[in-house]
Amino acid sequence: MSTPSFPPADPRLMVVADGFSYLESPRWHDGALWLSDFYTHQVVTVSGDGTVSTVVEVPGQPSGLGWLPDGRLLVVSMHDRKLMRVDDGRLVEHANLSQLADWHLNDIVVDDQGRAYVGNIGFDVHAGKPIKSTNLIRVDPDGSATIVAEDLVVPNGTVMTDDCRTLIVAQTFGQELTAFDVEPDGSLSNRRAWARFGEPAESDDLMTVLGGLRLAPDGICLDAEGLIWAADALGHRVVRVREGGEILEEISTGDDAVFACMLGGADGTTLFLCIAPSFNEQERTATREAKVLSCPVSVGRAGRP
Repeated sequence: MSTPSFPPADPRLMVVADGFSYLESPRWHDGALWLSDFYTHQVVTVSGDGTVSTVVEVPGQPSGLGWLPDGRLLVVSMHDRKLMRVDDGRLVEHANLSQLADWHLNDIVVDDQGRAYVGNIGFDVHAGKPIKSTNLIRVDPDGSATIVAEDLVVPNGTVMTDDCRTLIVAQTFGQELTAFDVEPDGSLSNRRAWARFGEPAESDDLMTVLGGLRLAPDGICLDAEGLIWAADALGHRVVRVREGGEILEEISTGDDAVFACMLGGADGTTLFLCIAPSFNEQERTATREAKVLSCPVSVGRAGRP
């Protein structure tokens, strides 16, 4: 099999910080970029001058990040399928989702009431197991948990509009950004395709599906014009997408793949990208090749996270 050829990296891209294992869930919060570094098991911040600081260590492997209305950090602990909370610098259990999640937890978005919507991968992708659809779980502020959506193929990056009335989740292997209305009680309704990039796979064989993906949306973020930036996990690019699926802008990351993106900076017009040579767990655990890049864009940040 030949190695795919990708366009050269966009010349506007700048290195913000490097030396990480594999980064996900970038968030702009309190004037800094927050990230989860999977295989060092750390949540870190990167300041404006590139200084990296450790916030908390998560032995179960950190992923999605969000904040309760009182400012306390929520962080996904992937492998033990728990949503954790940081109280006065100490990691405590917020909710145990092991009975609801089909596989390791993934990304989250937290609304203005402190309700966290948590995805999970659904199957063991690193072992090449057959693809299985899975669910999205809502965790209320008291730690109680409810399945609010099902039949999602690797629910990944998730955003909410500013009014917290629309939730959009990326189905990475489903080639779709899927929207829901958020009801006053936190339930989800009116499921619809916000943007579709290809047809649903008819096979559950991982390699067959990967070979047929046109765009695999991973981490996503929302801008002030209501468009979404999506990291294409297989295409070495981020794309800016209008509802309906039209791609208006594209930024190539060259030889490195990009797995998540977030708008931030002082005026919200800096697009931060989490890049690495691959998402292979064995390779990334043993190396420190992941980086954070930045790129100026014209439209600022909106919504959550």
